[in-house]
Amino acid sequence: MFTIGTFAPPASARATRVLLLGSGELGKEVAIELQRLGCEVIACDRYAGAPAMQVAHRSHVFSMLDGAELRRVITLEKPDLVVPEIEAIATEVLVELEAAGQRVVPTARAARLTMNREGIRRLVAEDLKMPTSPYRFVGTADEASAAGTQLGYPCVLKPLMSSSGHGQSVVKTAADMAAAWTYAQEGARAGAGRCIVEGFIRFDYEITVLTVAASNGIQCCPAVGHVQIDGDYRESWQPCPMSQKAWEQAQVIAKSVVANLGGWGLFGVECFVCGDEVIFSEVSPRPHDTGLVTIGSQQLSEFALHARAILGLPVPPVVLLRPAHSVALLGYGEGVPVIAGVAEALAVPESQLRLFGKPECRGHRRLGVAVATGNTAEDARERARAMAAAITITVG
Repeated sequence: MFTIGTFAPPASARATRVLLLGSGELGKEVAIELQRLGCEVIACDRYAGAPAMQVAHRSHVFSMLDGAELRRVITLEKPDLVVPEIEAIATEVLVELEAAGQRVVPTARAARLTMNREGIRRLVAEDLKMPTSPYRFVGTADEASAAGTQLGYPCVLKPLMSSSGHGQSVVKTAADMAAAWTYAQEGARAGAGRCIVEGFIRFDYEITVLTVAASNGIQCCPAVGHVQIDGDYRESWQPCPMSQKAWEQAQVIAKSVVANLGGWGLFGVECFVCGDEVIFSEVSPRPHDTGLVTIGSQQLSEFALHARAILGLPVPPVVLLRPAHSVALLGYGEGVPVIAGVAEALAVPESQLRLFGKPECRGHRRLGVAVATGNTAEDARERARAMAAAITITVG
């Protein structure tokens, strides 16, 4: 019989202990779902007061790229599960510890392959033979320019390691490549380095296929449509209208990638859709920002699905309750954010608000999300946008 040891302060030797590597807004929702199932949650991030730390039982502050400190914390805490919630992690340490018996979610190999765009792109395009955009990996500005000439302009330049669109740009002409290269080096998650140049795909729309691998099999949530600006999610909706042929192809791609990466948990598989053709873009072996919409749309959100799956619990068939739409709430500036208009936003019918509690803003940062449901996708979209319009964020 499967058992979960319940947390009891100050700590229980019998608790099911989960160590989160990364404590952003997605990790916060995962922490809450794990605690609903009785788990002890320890949150780690590079700065104090990160969102998941605010609800965890305790926390550690250090860079996930510091292999020695990562090993020390895991050895100290002796978690049942190590759950990466960000890409920038010293994955070689996870590989070594997993080989010694430590369980890593979904697997250390999955964390390593998806940590940078080169590993996962080669796996999907060259090993699995799934359709992707044409690409070149480059290590210098001159190589990037040569790749742009080969693939044609416009093209897309991305650091191998980045998140939320940092360092990513559409390069419209050869003359723009030098500036794009500099921007990519500045935006790389783990410092300057190699990049990927991708041929520009003139797609009709983008989707995220939230795919959950659990003890009772792999299944896909209804397609999530989304809009990104400069590589950063701004709005998402579920379900996303698409042809049956395209949806079947998207599920084949998502399930194939997830099955190859292995392990249990929820994966966010991003794809471009061109008519009935589906092209793989990226995959995250964890809940996805565009999946915040599932807070309103599904019986079990992506976070609840992830918690059940990583604990080895069966996941029931995904049930879509209502069409839903989400709008990211961004802050701009330098300093502490102050959010107004909450009452007005929550006066919108069928509204839910998540304010992430991030302690500061630098440049621009996602600080919350407005989620609304409705009888139709149009109703949900209008409500979510009305919520977002009611919110005012000042930073100073």
